[in-house]
Amino acid sequence: MSGGVDSSVAAALLKQAGMDVIGVMLRLWSEPGKEDNNRCCTPDAMAQARRVAAILDIPFYAVDAQNEFYKQVVQYLVDGYAQGKTPNPCLNCNRQIRWTFLLQHAQAFGASFLATGHYARIDRGDNGTFELRKAVDPLKDQSYILHILNQERLAQALFPLGSYKKTEVRQLAREFGLPVAERPESQDLCFLGDGNYRDFLQRNAPQVYNPGAILDREGKQLGQHDGLAFYTIGQRKGLGVSSPIPLYVLEKDLERNALIVGDQSALGTSALIADQVNWISGMQPAAPFRGQVKIRYKAPEASATITPLSSGQFKVQFDEVLRDITPGQAAVIYNDDICLGGGIIQSAMG
Repeated sequence: MSGGVDSSVAAALLKQAGMDVIGVMLRLWSEPGKEDNNRCCTPDAMAQARRVAAILDIPFYAVDAQNEFYKQVVQYLVDGYAQGKTPNPCLNCNRQIRWTFLLQHAQAFGASFLATGHYARIDRGDNGTFELRKAVDPLKDQSYILHILNQERLAQALFPLGSYKKTEVRQLAREFGLPVAERPESQDLCFLGDGNYRDFLQRNAPQVYNPGAILDREGKQLGQHDGLAFYTIGQRKGLGVSSPIPLYVLEKDLERNALIVGDQSALGTSALIADQVNWISGMQPAAPFRGQVKIRYKAPEASATITPLSSGQFKVQFDEVLRDITPGQAAVIYNDDICLGGGIIQSAMG
């Protein structure tokens, strides 16, 4: 439970279904001096979660996850940017915090399942394996960040909201008499109080401030960057370079500590290699296959041929050139509404 409308309604639906429900809220790491800005576990959010649990007449526990969250999520973000990548720490939060740390505590409380307010669905395939499917509400679907789940975790998971639209969830909250019905949406990167990851890195990882050259494809220096961590592939604004045409970030050259820029025609690649792969079925496909791939949480799906590699990685060859394939983000594979799994983008090419 987070004190928000989604997790609160998820708990209410399970209670209504006759299940024995325990409410658990994680106390996550907050930047010292900015504790009230953490979107996930402010004192108000904790109070709201306790109030909802009282209304539902279920036990409520607060679990201290600050140290584990810092090691698994905050450090993951810092390390990723230091390596010139653009990490998605929410992926590691789901893998290491929710579906490892929290699950272990839930089991210690006697729980058989871990239920969350994520918008996704779980089904059983013809061969009996668990399938992760998109939510009914396409605007809220969160299967992308849940692609890290395996068969063991899906067998222990419940997503009560997967068949509802967000408007319906808010209406359910009103019908259940929950005080969080109109609570605003929570945001990703909860520990970034002001939402500015550049300022956060400067305060908490000053080593990423490492100025270097801004170069064009021919190696001509056009300016100076503040540190590769402060730029993303496809970025146009904020480069600080004078040019008669708009310039975009094309590449981060770690060896030279150089930011490579060029015009829009040079932006885009058609293939990628992903590692840290998870196949939800538990089996790596034996041959190349067709599917749809998302390269960011909010990106549209793109048709592609996916080739599993003997190294445990996979290659994606898109039908069309994509502008913003970004190392550090996840490439998540779908077959219509079934999420097959995914991996972390290691490199882009083509």
